Amino acid sequence: MRLGIFVGCLVLVAVLVNVGWMPAGLGDANPVWVVLLALVISAPLSFVLLRKQRDEMSAQISGRVAGAKEKLAANRSQEDAADDAARA
Repeated sequence: MRLGIFVGCLVLVAVLVNVGWMPAGLGDANPVWVVLLALVISAPLSFVLLRKQRDEMSAQISGRVAGAKEKLAANRSQEDAADDAARA
């Protein structure tokens, strides 16, 4: 989705530069200028527009981490019980 937002901004900036509504950069730097300007515009847009997807992904990741921590704690308690039984 982020790539789609960037491509949309890239096309929009390229059109606006070619029409003359935005500066075209210095000398032969036109393609670099267009890409950098598209990056600067797409970054805040993707931050705002993709907030819901980012929050959902964060919830999924935190759930996986919590599950891994529970499994690790269970394994540790099994090892402790086995060690205690061997010593007794």
